[in-house]
Amino acid sequence: MPSARKSVPILLLSCLAAFAQPAELTPAWDFRKSVEELKAQTARLTPLVEQVDPKNWIAKGAPEAYIGQWDALRAEIGYLIRTADALARDPEKTTVTLEAYLRLQAVEAMLGSLSQGVRRYQNPALADLLEAMVTENHNHRVRLREYLVELVAAKEAELRIVDQEAQRCRAALIRQPVQSKKTESKRP
Repeated sequence: MPSARKSVPILLLSCLAAFAQPAELTPAWDFRKSVEELKAQTARLTPLVEQVDPKNWIAKGAPEAYIGQWDALRAEIGYLIRTADALARDPEKTTVTLEAYLRLQAVEAMLGSLSQGVRRYQNPALADLLEAMVTENHNHRVRLREYLVELVAAKEAELRIVDQEAQRCRAALIRQPVQSKKTESKRP
């Protein structure tokens, strides 16, 4: 049992060292503000997208694919808002952070393509507003990407420490002599 007591301070020191790693993660409260801004900006996008009317473009020679693209964009905006809600609740969850980043990229790509159709078949001023939203999203995308990189680096550092500690414990267990059952039964 004395060796177990000696390993507790070592374990505590290695845990403290893990938190002192240079891979610092933006505080959750600070990142939540950024996520809330992303959600608000995305919510402002919804009424603009609802003004788009690709069904009427068909008579003007537009491909029917714009209708599917418009429907997909509306769905993706909803997914992005729900993912941002989940991210605000649990900002240290890597999968949700990645999903939010990928959904934001998808919304931006769809907006870029759809705005070309809006410009040609509906209203250039509305196209300008949609493109301005893409530009406004740029800062959110950059912030989300930076946070994702920070989060992955922090998780890698944590895993490295856990792995090192597991290897140290495994080595310590291997070095301990095996006690026979007779020796264990004689102890009081």
